Amino acid sequence: MVKVYKPGKVAIVLQGRQAGKKVVVIKQVDDGTKERPYPHAIVAGIERYPRKVTKRMGAKKLERRKKVKPFIKVVNYSHLFPTRYSVELDGLKGILSAESFKEPTQREDSKKQVKKLLEDRYSNGKNKWFFQALRF
Repeated sequence: MVKVYKPGKVAIVLQGRQAGKKVVVIKQVDDGTKERPYPHAIVAGIERYPRKVTKRMGAKKLERRKKVKPFIKVVNYSHLFPTRYSVELDGLKGILSAESFKEPTQREDSKKQVKKLLEDRYSNGKNKWFFQALRF
């Protein structure tokens, strides 16, 4: 079987609360684990995308509109739709793991680090497609 969900691959969530949102695969588990016997992936995605900015806006308004609200999740492969895009986020590999989901404080810390990385990526102008909603 071909490995479609490699780390860094962009996918779209098909079911659940974040349906229609874009995610980056951080880690794939093809065989499953004791808690989750099905093949799944640990993903980080954007719950609320940054808003549109124009040249006329001031610096303060630009900063407010560049905010990103991330989410982290463990998703079954059957609930993901792979795309042709990929994102190189080296910092995310060390941040997220199975232990990140054990306690709410660890989860919040991981989300804060993901938010910082995604906002830096957006402000540098890289991966523009990833930071746009599928439908406006």
